[in-house]
Amino acid sequence: MAKADNIFQKRLEKHHDELRWLYMELYDNSDMFAELCEEMYRYYGARKAALKKSDQAREQKADWYKKNDMLGMMLYIDNFAKDLQGVQKKLDYLMQCQVNYIHLMPFLDTPKGRSDGGYAVSDFRKVQEHLGTMEDLDALADACHKKGLNLCMDFVMNHTSEDHEWARRARAGEGEYMSRYFFFDNGQIPAEYEKTVPQVFPTTAPGNFTWMDDIRYHVMTTFYPYQWDLNYQNPRVFNEMMYNFLYLANRGIDIIRLDAVPYIWKELGTSCRNLPQVHTIVRMMRMIGEIVCPGVLLLGEVVMEPEKVAPYFGTVEKPECHMLYNVTTMATTWNSVATRDVRLLRLQMDIVNRLPREYIFLNYLRCHDDIGWGLDYRWLMQFGIGEVSHKKYLNDFLTGQYPGSFARGELYNSDPVSGDARLCGTTASLCGIEKALYEKEEAALEMAVRLDLMLHAYMFTQSGIPVIYSGDEIGQENDYTYHEDPDKQADSRYLHRGRFPWELAEKRKEAGTVQERLFTGIGKLEEIRQSREVFDGGADVWTLDTWEDSILGLARTKGGEKLVALFNFSESPKTAWIAEEDGMYTDLITGKRMAAKGVQMPGYGVYWLLRESGGGNA
Repeated sequence: MAKADNIFQKRLEKHHDELRWLYMELYDNSDMFAELCEEMYRYYGARKAALKKSDQAREQKADWYKKNDMLGMMLYIDNFAKDLQGVQKKLDYLMQCQVNYIHLMPFLDTPKGRSDGGYAVSDFRKVQEHLGTMEDLDALADACHKKGLNLCMDFVMNHTSEDHEWARRARAGEGEYMSRYFFFDNGQIPAEYEKTVPQVFPTTAPGNFTWMDDIRYHVMTTFYPYQWDLNYQNPRVFNEMMYNFLYLANRGIDIIRLDAVPYIWKELGTSCRNLPQVHTIVRMMRMIGEIVCPGVLLLGEVVMEPEKVAPYFGTVEKPECHMLYNVTTMATTWNSVATRDVRLLRLQMDIVNRLPREYIFLNYLRCHDDIGWGLDYRWLMQFGIGEVSHKKYLNDFLTGQYPGSFARGELYNSDPVSGDARLCGTTASLCGIEKALYEKEEAALEMAVRLDLMLHAYMFTQSGIPVIYSGDEIGQENDYTYHEDPDKQADSRYLHRGRFPWELAEKRKEAGTVQERLFTGIGKLEEIRQSREVFDGGADVWTLDTWEDSILGLARTKGGEKLVALFNFSESPKTAWIAEEDGMYTDLITGKRMAAKGVQMPGYGVYWLLRESGGGNA
């Protein structure tokens, strides 16, 4: 026990002064800080021996998650395998997918019909009953760790459900609990907030406050009326949420996704987004993790443009999140699919690639959420592309309304007044697989599968960690049955949150099926990625000018290896007018040898060209 105490003490000493300074700057409450330190020690003591051993190993190899063998998959427990025990039984399948990081979508207790997909938590220490128990989570985590798999979960920091104990006691008039939220007995201050705070869902949940007629109070509800914003100006809120964080980390969670983190600090007269205090809180959270459970990573959900995303990494000396989502690149990818034009995508990737290599992004084609068109319209305007007309084109194309479109999606949060809307759909359906199969057009199906595989190869080539949305590996299509479910029909995001089709997954074993072509094709790409140092997270990455607006060119170098990757975002044959003057290259996907000069590419073609040894300097 003395050795364990010594380990904790050394970690605490490393961070104590900065942690105390930041805490006192925010709260000026030494008693609450002392309590926080005592609780950190208690949670450290309760941490399993196996987790402590893993923590120490990861401390010694801090870049363990930045290697080229990291591949994630996100899934809904009930859709994928009914419950936590079911997921444990499917671990062999997940290993066949070559993933080693599983993001379990929200599973903590939420009220039926008022959960926002699980993001309205009523109990941070209870699993939804139909999904299992905390003991089931422990067992799943243990089983995952034995197989070398990491578990990720969502930690909803900004708000609780109105059914959470704190909210119920606040609604009953208990002042201590009312102070954990934002309550106002008249509309004057809420009206002042509304002058500067944008609306998240202006059509489905307008405004940032909800009036509760039963108790005659307004309460701040940035997202939905049943999600009450927490007041982090109250140190009790911060402390208790940190205890919840440590409790969940001690269940064996390896990656904690911080949901809606830019919103957590509210200040009258501001946008209540990305305020300096948010970074103070995330920095303190990073240090608390490094003291108690340094093997646990923080993944920040910051759905904003790159200049607002990057600060959530903190600095190299004072880091905040370990990883962040590459949101804008995802949206720009689908812009490129719809326009067959990669110029904006190249600009976006140049921005990301200029950031320090220590910054790790999670790259993905699709996720549980919608595609929001937060593109760089100022840049697009130089080509005469206006924001309103361009958004209409993107939504028309990706919903199949535009003549000749192959995509099948649906709008989300459509505003009939402004014409603005977001977009939903699975990768397969947006790539044209759904349409081609329904219409039984083999040529169209061939192109759709090629587009799907090209996009996955492109995702694997980006700087960072790729994450597959469960079902994409077998071409899962849109699920329109949500229209018949009263609890889901108002939210079109359920279009791509359908039940995992295990009957179709079996077809991955049948040569020539869509499922087999995608599963085998994606698997081959990942095997190549794992086997080559040039795909390592520490590689240098930059874009290449291909002199063809439909072809994206990327180069990677690491340890003497050089890769030239080319992606044709058009269904038509194109030429990548590159002229790499350093010898012959071999396409890692087909084995074909060629010079990296004037490369002829088929529609939706992809090349991973590795420079042959002796080919010169990178």
